Amino acid sequence: MTIEANSKVEKIKKFAFNVRKNILDMAVSAGSSSAHFGGALSITEIVSTLFAYQMKIDKKNANWEERDRFILSKGHACLAYYAALCEVGYISKAELKTFEKNDTNLLGHPVINKNLGIDFSNGSLGMGLSLGIGVAVSSKKKKKNFNVYVVVGDGECNEGSVWEAAMAAPNFKLNNLYVIIDKNNYQQTGSNKEIMNVENLKDKWESFGWYTTELDGHNIEQLLNFFNESKNINKPKAIVANTIKGKGFSFSENNNDWHHSILSKSFHEKALKELIEK
Repeated sequence: MTIEANSKVEKIKKFAFNVRKNILDMAVSAGSSSAHFGGALSITEIVSTLFAYQMKIDKKNANWEERDRFILSKGHACLAYYAALCEVGYISKAELKTFEKNDTNLLGHPVINKNLGIDFSNGSLGMGLSLGIGVAVSSKKKKKNFNVYVVVGDGECNEGSVWEAAMAAPNFKLNNLYVIIDKNNYQQTGSNKEIMNVENLKDKWESFGWYTTELDGHNIEQLLNFFNESKNINKPKAIVANTIKGKGFSFSENNNDWHHSILSKSFHEKALKELIEK
């Protein structure tokens, strides 16, 4: 890795560290309202790579028309989204602590608020990719030069609307559309294998006409390499990102009890200690 490439990776790692800390602070602040903890941690490196480096955004103007668009189709993982928006300057640290409180802008699923950098509401699983297709089509029709990035859950791929959208995107020749599938192997009530196995995701997306790769979703260098090598490919692009639900903390990794749970002060302290020591 070159010095320049290593500098990018280190910058994104620092960003991801801060995102994880923000996730912890929001989750403990939510108290008995609880939070979708595990699925936010599995996308931390993905979201950090997008917001810290890959996406074209204006930190001073969240409404810049030429900005790249981000859609969190697995909207329950919004802790990671809000945390990243804080790190780029759209949401303050103080506002993060209003998560799930009365009159907050930061609800348990994203609700559109362009001044905070939240372009789209989401939460009903299976809807985000169709929305992304519409936005990618509009980019081309309006002759704007922006990309659309959609994060989808592997459990979410149980939804038929995901596959309708997957079939549509190549038909519209949407080379400005990226989908990242967070393959953490769990959904709300159990493992994907137990509920509805979506094995061979890479083969499935390729068969629909997408340029597809499978990689480690926590490996920033691999993510950067894919975005770099695929930018001139004239197809929609898909990443099957192998991740760990609850990534980063010993008590939550691959523990589906942390899909949606209360982060107590003692667990918060334990997690902070683990985060700092890594």
